[in-house]
Amino acid sequence: MTMTLRQLRFSAPLRGGRPSRTLCVFCAAALSAAAVAVALAPSATRAAEPATDDITHATALSNAFRRAAGMTTPAVVVVRSESKPKKAAARGQRRGGENPLKGTPFEGMFPDGLPEGFDFNMPEGGQTPGRSGVGSGVIVDSSGIVITNNHVVEGSDEVMIELSDGREFKAVDIKTDPESDLAVVRLADVKDLPTAKLGDSDKLEIGDWVIAIGNPFELETTVSAGIISGKGRELGGIRRAQFLQTDAAINPGNSGGPLVNLAGEVVGINTAIASNSGGYQGIGFAIPVNLARWVTDQLIAKGTVQRAYIGVQMGPLDARMAAKLNAKDRGGVLVNDVVPGSPAAAAGVQDLDIITAFDGQAIKGTRALQEIVERSAMGQPHKLTVFRDGEQVTLTINVQPLPTDMVKAGRAMKPEAEQGGETFSSEEFGLDVRDKGSMAEDAYADFDGVVIDRVDADGVAAAAGLGPGVLVRKVGKTPVTSLADFEKAIAEESAEAGVVLQVRTPRGNAVVLLKKE
Repeated sequence: MTMTLRQLRFSAPLRGGRPSRTLCVFCAAALSAAAVAVALAPSATRAAEPATDDITHATALSNAFRRAAGMTTPAVVVVRSESKPKKAAARGQRRGGENPLKGTPFEGMFPDGLPEGFDFNMPEGGQTPGRSGVGSGVIVDSSGIVITNNHVVEGSDEVMIELSDGREFKAVDIKTDPESDLAVVRLADVKDLPTAKLGDSDKLEIGDWVIAIGNPFELETTVSAGIISGKGRELGGIRRAQFLQTDAAINPGNSGGPLVNLAGEVVGINTAIASNSGGYQGIGFAIPVNLARWVTDQLIAKGTVQRAYIGVQMGPLDARMAAKLNAKDRGGVLVNDVVPGSPAAAAGVQDLDIITAFDGQAIKGTRALQEIVERSAMGQPHKLTVFRDGEQVTLTINVQPLPTDMVKAGRAMKPEAEQGGETFSSEEFGLDVRDKGSMAEDAYADFDGVVIDRVDADGVAAAAGLGPGVLVRKVGKTPVTSLADFEKAIAEESAEAGVVLQVRTPRGNAVVLLKKE
């Protein structure tokens, strides 16, 4: 039996043969208090009793949780995925582009294959073992449509869906969108399927009650309660979603299950947890159902997701950059670069513009703009509001489908400059630059500029995060194509006032502020 603190305090034996004087005084005082308590018994008893209103409110909340769970639980399913054993490469890192450790316990340790110089040995004809996994899902259409996470079914050869009433069905079609980590599973020859009602995640506010339903640790139809503890969260592994944060317990196996409001409506798809241990630690994340609805509707209709784009490279707007650009606040995103031939270029968007709104919707960050643009209608004009040179400018833009072959920015290795050759040194900003033609390899073939050759360890450039190999494309809005261009442009700036450099790094285009603190 587990004792409470109260039990421990009042059941501990007295130590010694007779009570102390202090204890006797305490006993006398207690007897006097008891006499007073007897005289006041009726009113004291009434005060100690729980208020009827409190019980009523608590019961009403309990009933709300019960109704919400009862409405949605029948539509929550177990998703069991299986992958069959596959022939593994006999030796070497990869075979046909496949990690030889895929499907083994070592895949997580070596996601890109074995390090250089190591071999993976397996007897001739050996196989990597099959894999199995268990997740959750929710039925959203009686025709047999189940929403779950991409990572629950990705790479599976067979997916089985188990209903809360014990029926099992084999998935006949699976459509996935890794960019948002969503998937649609279709069942065949089904009838009398329970379905969940989809709500409106845009109406959620921080503090709203929600419940998470799923199959954590294969404990089927488990319900946990909590609140919305954050909105608009970003996860590094999923590029095209802003998440709801909740403290409703989400554990391994909950992935793909619904997050439900007290009206019994699905408002999110449980996806991830923040944890040092791998288990629940109070922070879970769910994909908002409005995004899930938009993605799954396209997967059902077309099998793929077509997203719109405007063609800018953008970054967050910090306080120092906002002050340099005379922006009143930090709302919006900073345009680092405009893609030639893109909708943004045609609309007149410029480098160092601050995008503050799209079709009247305020922009709070890069992921927010991306999500709004991606879901905007193509073939019709949209209003783009930017802050430029101290003024608000409204542009008309026609979004286009995101090109599937768009080149991903960034290179794996940092470009290196050859030794020797002419350089220009700026003592004020703490950097040396050289002509782009002195690069050991033409890492920036499609871009003009000068390359940083060296930075002072305690200089302004180093403090801004710049280092050797970075290409400086513009000083402010002035393009630089040679050392002479850079020398002339930088001479007109000062470290005290600060200067904005538009640069290209191995990760892509960026904007940095060099300013002496």
